[in-house]
Amino acid sequence: MKALVLSGGSGTRLRPFSYSMPKQLIPIANRPVLEHVLMNIRDLGVTEIGVIVGSWAAEIAAVIGDGSSLGVRVTYIQQGAPLGLAHAVRLARGFLGEDDFVMYLGDIMLPDGVAEIAADFRARRPAAHVVAQRVPDPRAFGVVELGVDGAVRRLVEKPRWPRSDLAMVGVYFFTAAVHEAVAAIAPSRRGELEITDAVQWLVSRGRPVRATEYRGFWKDTGRPDDVLECNRRLLGELGGRVELGPMTRLVRSRIDGPVIVGANTLIEDCIIGPNVSIGRDCVLRGTRLSDSIVLDGASILEVPGMSGSIVGRSAVIEPAGSEAARYRLLVGDNTRVEIAPAAR
Repeated sequence: MKALVLSGGSGTRLRPFSYSMPKQLIPIANRPVLEHVLMNIRDLGVTEIGVIVGSWAAEIAAVIGDGSSLGVRVTYIQQGAPLGLAHAVRLARGFLGEDDFVMYLGDIMLPDGVAEIAADFRARRPAAHVVAQRVPDPRAFGVVELGVDGAVRRLVEKPRWPRSDLAMVGVYFFTAAVHEAVAAIAPSRRGELEITDAVQWLVSRGRPVRATEYRGFWKDTGRPDDVLECNRRLLGELGGRVELGPMTRLVRSRIDGPVIVGANTLIEDCIIGPNVSIGRDCVLRGTRLSDSIVLDGASILEVPGMSGSIVGRSAVIEPAGSEAARYRLLVGDNTRVEIAPAAR
């Protein structure tokens, strides 16, 4: 089995961060989302991975490289424009050959993994096997309608009137039968080749298509609040521990775990935690910080209260006055923010 990872999207909902970095490289517990995805795939015993990339190809390759540091082999496949998931499968035809494969969106977090679903696919080998989860409002997703035996009866992309609350989470298992389907479908109303239409094409022609309801943690990291929720979830696995990178210094500071801090960071006269990830080469001084993510090279100076914040690479946050206040900030890369005194 091979894998195909989709990492070509623009991430408009994650601005300002996605102006200067691809959303797949936003760190969760100090690892890029894409690294978490690749490690999940590796845990399935799959090591040959094609990564679909767009305008951020160079930045992604600079971080992931050839995949050897994660125990996989990565082949980059350029997608000139985001023309849909099925279009990505068309582009990857030469890489995939006739092998079965798992297709995985590069900006979703499934920390509980999909090993059992992969084993079921390998045992049954339907033409397609989709992973779905029940959601309160499925209108923003591809929706799956199931028969009593677990077989898929119908799939609809972003239906106005959903007939099911099972939304596809962004992981799909395919045999080579899917290539005939993606070659046969036409672009949707939004001009994309939808993988939902390709799977429906298989269903309509009587090919076996199955679905599994996923009951673990699933989050699309498309918005800042989703990123912070994922960070809390992964830091929770530390069990309240604190992890400090090499050459990191704590001076007159208190750390309330779970907290993870990268290398060569200075934390002085601070109260940090819980649920905080801090990258490498950062400086935090005179600051109280909780439930937040601080990216590499950032500085937070004399800010007495921050929570629920994401601070971009090499950003600087410092006071313009001295009164204590509590702030929630979403600060992009290389930004400078001066905090004014709180109103009386």
